[in-house]
Amino acid sequence: MPRSRQSDPSDSPRIELPHDAVLPDYRDGGLFALIRSVRSYLDGRPWQAPGPSSPPAPDAAPRKLVFILIDGLGDMFLQRTGARGTLLAHRTGRLTSVFPSTTASAVTTTMTGLAPARHGLTGWFIHDRRFGGVIAPLPAIRRGGTPLRGPLAVPRLFAYRTLFQRRKRPAIFVSPRDLAFSPYSRRHSRGATTLGYKGLQGMIDAIAGAIAASGSHPVLVHAYYPTFDGLSHAYGCNSKDVVTHFARIDAAFGQLLERLRGSGTDIVLTADHGFIDSPPECVIDLDTLPELQTMLAAPLFGERRTAFCAVRRGAERDFELLARECLRGKAIVAQSDDLIGLGVFGPGKPHRRLRERIGTHALLMEPGWTIRDHVPGEQEHAMIGVHGGLSPDEMWIPLVQARC
Repeated sequence: MPRSRQSDPSDSPRIELPHDAVLPDYRDGGLFALIRSVRSYLDGRPWQAPGPSSPPAPDAAPRKLVFILIDGLGDMFLQRTGARGTLLAHRTGRLTSVFPSTTASAVTTTMTGLAPARHGLTGWFIHDRRFGGVIAPLPAIRRGGTPLRGPLAVPRLFAYRTLFQRRKRPAIFVSPRDLAFSPYSRRHSRGATTLGYKGLQGMIDAIAGAIAASGSHPVLVHAYYPTFDGLSHAYGCNSKDVVTHFARIDAAFGQLLERLRGSGTDIVLTADHGFIDSPPECVIDLDTLPELQTMLAAPLFGERRTAFCAVRRGAERDFELLARECLRGKAIVAQSDDLIGLGVFGPGKPHRRLRERIGTHALLMEPGWTIRDHVPGEQEHAMIGVHGGLSPDEMWIPLVQARC
């Protein structure tokens, strides 16, 4: 049965949440805290991961730091699959993702140090009337496929500083060549030197080369690897293809440890989110619920596992009643303002368009369930593996650490 959860402070609203929901931790137990530690390193302090650990010796020589994000590598997958592997052997704990547990929200946090409440990217799709309604901010397109136009579109969409700007220590951003120089990446890597790579081995070579080139100087190498995520979407998160590719990632991590041995480097590896599978029989098409769909002023946004709804003014109560009836056992209907009160989007001054970007209501899908709708001209993407929800497999990400 669904559970009611309440987070600190004690005056947070009590709302119903999906079964076994894991709420994001924005204190010491989440991705947000880990990036806070990375920011502290860039500001000149010794590296120290969040949580209980021995503080570094004050007279220790400055060390280099490698931060690696494997898109989609959930902690529960690692524990199920990584036996006798190098990654699991160096796992020191687990963290929660941010909310929603998705690339647009979590990777942006790793590139800015801001919680989703502040950077405002609350899913693969957001609603922003300045750009014509529902858009996908990472590829900078509208639902339907037309690109965002205008020389100031990207600065207006991403109007905040990055993690790498105005810091004491230099940073190197390592990303696939086809992503490294996209409008999103260019905007979010300001203040860092960008290195593009091709393939998993290319990433290892780029990281090792950047550390070697830094000499004796402390530096942050911030590396991103997306292929695991793409395979999980296409074939399912426990498929043979995904498990085989995970073995390659594990071996590459072991190679990196050997290549950096004695270099005075700390390595921390994590993810942006984990995965679950949603079989076809658990995919809800909003077109089959026309009475519900007509109450919406815009297409769905957010994620298939956390769908934000812009309900027409005056229809809020009817929408809640009908959605609870139609989606019983499949989704929890929550008022978006209650989610803000619960703190799931994190601390800080809210983005001025946060409420627009999370709508009036959210459909929080139960484990295994997803919901989608259709927009003319939009390319359909069949997905077996999905994320964005509050299930343990989606929310828990690994904390892997090594000293070289």
